Amino acid sequence: MLMNKLKNLITLALVFLLPLFFLPLTQEYFIINKIYLLSFGVLLLLLVSAIQLIAGRRISWRRSPFDTGLTFVLISEIISIIVVTPNKIEALLNSYFGLAMTLALLIFYFALSQSASKKSAETHLMLLQWSGFIVAVVTIIFFFNPFKNIAFPTQFQFLKFSSFSPIGNPLDLAIFLGFLLVLQLSSVLTKKRAGSPFMFVFLIVFTFSLINSIYGVIKPESLGQSILFTPLRQSWFAAVEILKNPFSAIFGVGIGNFASLFALVKDVSYNQSSLWQIGSFNISRSALLHVITETGLLGLAAFGILFYSVLNALGKISKDDPERTMLFFAAGYVILAFIFLPPSFITFFLLVFTLYLVFATNHLQYEGSKQELDLTNLMPVYFGIGLFLIAFVIGAGYFLGRSYLAEYSFKKSVEGYLKNNIVEVYNNQRTATILNPYIERFHTNFSQTNLLIANNIATNAGKKLNDQQKQTIVQAIQAAINESKIAVTLNPQKATNWENLATVYRNILNAVQAADAWTISSYQRAIQLDPVNPIYRLNLGGVYYSLQKYNDAANLFAQAVSLKADWPNAHYNLAWASYQTKNYQQAASEMQNVLKLLDKKQNPKDYAKAQKELEQFKSQIPQESQATPEAKPGNLQLPSAPQQPQISPKLQLPKEASPEAK
Repeated sequence: MLMNKLKNLITLALVFLLPLFFLPLTQEYFIINKIYLLSFGVLLLLLVSAIQLIAGRRISWRRSPFDTGLTFVLISEIISIIVVTPNKIEALLNSYFGLAMTLALLIFYFALSQSASKKSAETHLMLLQWSGFIVAVVTIIFFFNPFKNIAFPTQFQFLKFSSFSPIGNPLDLAIFLGFLLVLQLSSVLTKKRAGSPFMFVFLIVFTFSLINSIYGVIKPESLGQSILFTPLRQSWFAAVEILKNPFSAIFGVGIGNFASLFALVKDVSYNQSSLWQIGSFNISRSALLHVITETGLLGLAAFGILFYSVLNALGKISKDDPERTMLFFAAGYVILAFIFLPPSFITFFLLVFTLYLVFATNHLQYEGSKQELDLTNLMPVYFGIGLFLIAFVIGAGYFLGRSYLAEYSFKKSVEGYLKNNIVEVYNNQRTATILNPYIERFHTNFSQTNLLIANNIATNAGKKLNDQQKQTIVQAIQAAINESKIAVTLNPQKATNWENLATVYRNILNAVQAADAWTISSYQRAIQLDPVNPIYRLNLGGVYYSLQKYNDAANLFAQAVSLKADWPNAHYNLAWASYQTKNYQQAASEMQNVLKLLDKKQNPKDYAKAQKELEQFKSQIPQESQATPEAKPGNLQLPSAPQQPQISPKLQLPKEASPEAK
């Protein structure tokens, strides 16, 4: 009995705290911390259950109509991770549709359903509404920006944003408040709580806060927060693309690998949007499309079974039950959010909570679902299961603890960067990669930090480097390359990982032998994985240009122009590459395009510069026998690596530094 009360207390605490909980200890304050809170909470539930099993020597459970659907959702994720996911460990920790989140929510639902009743559902719902009420009040208070003129430490600067909410971004806040408002309005319609003194207060507060959050979604810049939605067109293309291959149609592209497929399937029209500089998105525009893309038809079938069981269970609720209307609205709201809005922990949490409400309201129909297994005479069985659960809790807790400490260390490195403390940045990023070596962004950022150290030493020392400085530079460069290659190894399907490796090589062109070939090779891999990205082609063309391979550069710049014809930089670079190949007519034509695309009022210096260079190009057209002057672009300039170290003779790195070396 004591253990049951403890488990009930834990579930009550989780329902109340999850909407409110956040910590400024990680780079993302809200969703990551909510997922870790839930994960550690369910581990505590498992620990209590293990002790209860060993002490009571019996297993009791309660079947619900949603067990099959939830189990299939979990299985579809596990299969996708095992069969197709490139970075399997990162997929466990994915904050949008990761296995750890799904498993935690499933265990949470199982714990709720074991003591489900109308009374327990009312208690949990009341706690969720009070938690939501606090969230709404906090949101309203911050809307008026009361701390705008207060000087906070760096880690508390978020308190100065008028868009602050314990939930997180305005979209998640709108989803959550919309759910609570639907519950309140449906209660009014059924006159279930018409006499409640708090009813109209809740309605007013929820409505005002919801309007504010929706405004934040529509006009995020007005609240100092930017929300970027994945284009629906490309999200649909990604979901359809997996169906073209039987293997991917069944298993998808893998958990956490949506970004790789997005880069492959986006078309040239994407480059005409305001989002064109964002090479890829991590999530789909729709949670349903996201599930299809990452887990294939298996995932779609699993959620289809789950949603069918919800509708079937709702149909079994008595028409005279006042809760029936509220649950129909709640379930419909969550399913619509799942279909039309991006995947979110808040959406999945509300889905699980709705399943619990439906089951608890109609629990009397499932009284026969209670099962109990007496293991009194089977000590090895109950003791073994209990020990297994305890071992799982310890192992999972250790793994989650290390991953959270890694996130904390990475956050500390960001603070070190803001304080311009390179030692703090380096030490904390190194700690993060040691604690959790499977997170790609840890390695890509650490590679850039090592590159920065090498550049700083080479720049400050000039061309006269002593042996110790050369050794330090070599070590830093090797570390930068190694960290970049680790990210590529973790997920070779992601173009941004190859682009980061290419950037590292490009920054050491003037310092390391064979860096030019390695740079070109890495950019080519990035282009293969993101074929319509004009930035990669422009950057690779810049490498060829710096190597004085002007024909190759002109070819890449021309491709960038064809992919994004309204990009002044692409035309400008093509103009200079054409000029260097003595194709003065094309050079003048492209520089004329630059002038057409530039806004003279917004970019007066660039416009004047391009106009002057156009006259220079035109002057060469009838005098093609004259020598070509050296190109000296100003603000409009060919892509080049910032502050490349100039070292002579060039350093020689081992063959393992090559991008093709394993």
